[in-house]
Amino acid sequence: MPKGFVVAIVGRPNVGKSTLFNRLLGERRAVIDDFPGVTRDRNYAEVAWNRRVFTLVDTGGYVSSPDEDITESVSQQVEIALAEAHVIVILVDVKTGPTDDDARMGKMVREGGKPYLLVVNKVDSEKDESDATRFYGLGLGDFDVVSAISGRKSGDLLDEIIGKLPSGEEETEEKEAMPKIAVVGRPNVGKSTLVNQLVGEERVVVSPIAGTTRDAIDLPVKRNGREFLLIDTAGLRRRSRKKEQVEYYSSIRTNASIERCDTAIVLVDGEEGCTLQDVKILGHAVDLGKGVILAINKWDLLEKDHMTSAEYTRELIGRFPSLRDYPIIFISALTGQRTWRVMDLALTVCDRRTTRIATGELNRFLEELNVTSPPPSKRGRVSKMYYCVQPKAEPPTVLFFTSRPKDVPEHYRRFLERQLREKYDLEGTPVRIVFKQK
Repeated sequence: MPKGFVVAIVGRPNVGKSTLFNRLLGERRAVIDDFPGVTRDRNYAEVAWNRRVFTLVDTGGYVSSPDEDITESVSQQVEIALAEAHVIVILVDVKTGPTDDDARMGKMVREGGKPYLLVVNKVDSEKDESDATRFYGLGLGDFDVVSAISGRKSGDLLDEIIGKLPSGEEETEEKEAMPKIAVVGRPNVGKSTLVNQLVGEERVVVSPIAGTTRDAIDLPVKRNGREFLLIDTAGLRRRSRKKEQVEYYSSIRTNASIERCDTAIVLVDGEEGCTLQDVKILGHAVDLGKGVILAINKWDLLEKDHMTSAEYTRELIGRFPSLRDYPIIFISALTGQRTWRVMDLALTVCDRRTTRIATGELNRFLEELNVTSPPPSKRGRVSKMYYCVQPKAEPPTVLFFTSRPKDVPEHYRRFLERQLREKYDLEGTPVRIVFKQK
């Protein structure tokens, strides 16, 4: 549940809700396209205007008589948004005029008793304003006009929204930054099912149709008194399979979510098995310096007679040796099996990623290595390691000062990384090794 005052934008499909959401927010946060049904989940963002702050919610298109399971799920998401909102913006389209779904949405909002604004969108000029008078027939009283795509009268609309907000002070105290955990993976591996299992409500639309989630959705969650941000993302496909423009933008949002998270849970379909694309997603997160966990989902559906989790792990690491340094856990997002264990592990990896090792401790570690496993010589020349420091964390980065940094072979760098992981319990986080001339 978002904190502070909540303003929800609702309406039938393709009236411009996501375009208005982006306009009021001042950035392109929600995925938009020129066909209906792009937004499926509730998307939250904070808006500041005239020294007031509120949470703006973008919703999927409401259909009163859905004929598909996915449409019904989206409509349920709209109803949840209506329940948690303090002010409701009912968005309608001047080009199509009033419809039966507009009337049903208006009736639902009016009977709810909450403050609302009827807003007529796509009014691009004064000559379009006369067409907006048709919406008096909805029985919702006066209306505001706006052009979400051009921004016409969007400032006036924000003034109206502020005027409808309850009196009182929003929470303005800055809290310590919460850990951010992103759930990433290929389409239809169960990311939204896992998120809903953890949040305890159907917060994200779940459907057997691949690619249901198209925006990155942020959700505050508390575990054992500790708050963190859970990020559900759209599925990442290979580039050759991105046939829709909207999927291209979704992949951009997903990559942005990985960039701003602390730990990424890479979800794998246990029935299909771990693919090269799964490993590439994990490698992308590692390259960005993020903590990583590999979660094998749908474990409840697999026959265990011929393959235990230990055997599965050995076979997996045999195929993809780069997975050796990252936790592998077997879960069922549908039944809840080990779902909270994976979150506990993700928080642990977040903490490991911020590890700082004292310089004295690091150099005692280096002294032992210089005695037992010094760097190999190259063309008869020895690259002696003199001392080391940790200049930064997130992820842990160790700087080794040596006489010949260019002569240190790659296999010795990997050896140093393994030794650091084992000694300082750094499983799940990238470890950066840098060599510098003394």
